[in-house]
Amino acid sequence: MMDDVNMITQEDLEGIKESISTQDLPTAVNTIKGFLEKQDLVELNVGVTGESGSGKSTFVNAFRGLGDEEEGSAQTGPVETTMKPEAYLHPKYNNVKVWDLPGIGTPNFKADEYLKLVEFERYDFFIIIASDRFRECHTQLAKEITRMGKKFYFVRSKIDSVINAEKRKKSFDQKRTLDTIRADCENGLRKIGVKDPVVFLISNFELGKYDLNLLQERMEKELPQHKRRMLMLALPNITLEINEKKKKVLQENIGKVAFLSALVAAVPVPGLSIAVDAALIAEELRKYYGAFGLDDPSLQKLCRTSGKSIEEVKSLMKSPFHRGLSTSSILTLLGATALLISEDVVEMFVSFIPIIGSVVAGGMSFLTVSSMLKKALNDIADDARNVLMASLETEV
Repeated sequence: MMDDVNMITQEDLEGIKESISTQDLPTAVNTIKGFLEKQDLVELNVGVTGESGSGKSTFVNAFRGLGDEEEGSAQTGPVETTMKPEAYLHPKYNNVKVWDLPGIGTPNFKADEYLKLVEFERYDFFIIIASDRFRECHTQLAKEITRMGKKFYFVRSKIDSVINAEKRKKSFDQKRTLDTIRADCENGLRKIGVKDPVVFLISNFELGKYDLNLLQERMEKELPQHKRRMLMLALPNITLEINEKKKKVLQENIGKVAFLSALVAAVPVPGLSIAVDAALIAEELRKYYGAFGLDDPSLQKLCRTSGKSIEEVKSLMKSPFHRGLSTSSILTLLGATALLISEDVVEMFVSFIPIIGSVVAGGMSFLTVSSMLKKALNDIADDARNVLMASLETEV
């Protein structure tokens, strides 16, 4: 359990205990919610660079789950439209910024001057995009980024165009075509000085295909732990692998929410515990629906692109909350969950929590909230999987 709450310090606990025992009910609820929200304020800055026309701006949009003509999208066009670094906020997580950087590859390009121009220090990692062969400017930039202690990823864009052209051949084999493109890119990078190149093949218009999962796994592996959470929440829910990883990331937070619920339950303020539990659970469920793209704006967008009606999409969703969150529905399920937890289990649990001591209410609250959130998260993740599978069938 202590692994689940390792971000909660003793100082934090004392502050929370003091506030919920002395403040009015709404303020106490906001105190707990504010504590949980702190972990979602971690900034993630992604720098996207490449030659003019390589698809930088379209990648910036696709990474944030937007089309090129949607509100808030980066400007795209046949010529370079980015003259200075432009930060584009994620539509759901404003602390995630994807930067569209000026194009590289001019005759007098110098990597060190370029990185100084774009303020190198602010980015967590770089995506270096090419739409055909990687050139010397790409490797110059990669070497300078490495020298300065940051990570970068080579991305070969516009793979959909190549596949569509190759499909006209009778001997077309998609795997062989992709392997050939990847090998060509890697060999080209070796020739211009990259020792062990790894290239990710991406279609900006079909981001869920090809190497997106491989790219996501590499980024996740190399980011600090507190940044990985923001990466996984921010990625559009467009592959089954991402769907499963989002579930795991959200599951990691359940222990923290339940622990705070137990702390509140140990404070003898009438009505406080149930009010806080309902508020905490409602906030977590909203995060689940937003992260999986099951909130109403995301579903409406999916309907526009898939041709399905909102009724068709919602018929695939079985979670009891998919038609809206209400205090009454949360309280009903809280009560039903509590009835399934035996007194023996509660007593065994509280004996392991020194900070709560022998207060059975604290153990009951922890187990009730954690059990309900785990069940809700499983249901919502299943709904997201069903909706995703249906949208993939539509695309095919």
